[in-house]
Amino acid sequence: MDLNTVTALHRPADRAELAACLGPGAAPLAGGTWLFSEPRPELDTLVDLTGLGWPALRVTDRGLEVAATCTLAELAGFTAPSGWPAAALFRNCCAALAGSFKIWHTATVGGNICLALPAGPMTSLVAALDGVAVLWTPGGGLRRVPVAEFVLGERRTALRPGEVLRAVELPAVALAARTAFRRAALASEGRSGAVVIGRRDVAGGFVLTVTASVERPHRLAFRTVPDAAELVAALAGIERWFDDPHGAPDWRRAVTGLLAEQVRAELA
Repeated sequence: MDLNTVTALHRPADRAELAACLGPGAAPLAGGTWLFSEPRPELDTLVDLTGLGWPALRVTDRGLEVAATCTLAELAGFTAPSGWPAAALFRNCCAALAGSFKIWHTATVGGNICLALPAGPMTSLVAALDGVAVLWTPGGGLRRVPVAEFVLGERRTALRPGEVLRAVELPAVALAARTAFRRAALASEGRSGAVVIGRRDVAGGFVLTVTASVERPHRLAFRTVPDAAELVAALAGIERWFDDPHGAPDWRRAVTGLLAEQVRAELA
């Protein structure tokens, strides 16, 4: 779709130039797969982040840094170091987008997270792996927010005016865990109605993350793998289930419970 109100495109080369470009009527541009999919009459300026040259994926002493501009294709093609079995989730979650290869090579991790759709698969991935959003603040500082708390609801995030998502940090301890992935949708190529990811850490702890069937990520943590009744009781604490044409709340609640038990049994 043409954004016919946009009259300026900036491609900053450094952080100072980026800050000068952002303001009322301006939107950061990475892949743009959603940005160009609907009318945006409030915009008159696009700020292209790709000129900043952020490395897509960087292994650090603490784990993996995923740039906000990393594409789904780059993430899915990542060859993880030995000892990071949870990296198998990368391709699973990219496939949950149900997009074509063109979308995979254009859509970005940061864009998918900042869009904050309940079915956003990058939110599912990084929330399940205790990912932390690294935010560039307008004054030149950094702010870190767990992604499970960064997405507040449908199309709502913790981003403040002038802030930009720079990267997501995935800790090595989560990447070293065993994981299990389940997804349900009303159609084989449809938007996710429920995504459940389980993680069993090396120390024995168990974390279950529920997305797509709820407006924001729900993270349920246990000291060890719970039994079936404990898991049902924990899921009962989720009070609100998402409702849209891709699934009614009662269906989402029921299928989430089914998938969660499958994940629990696989990791037990």
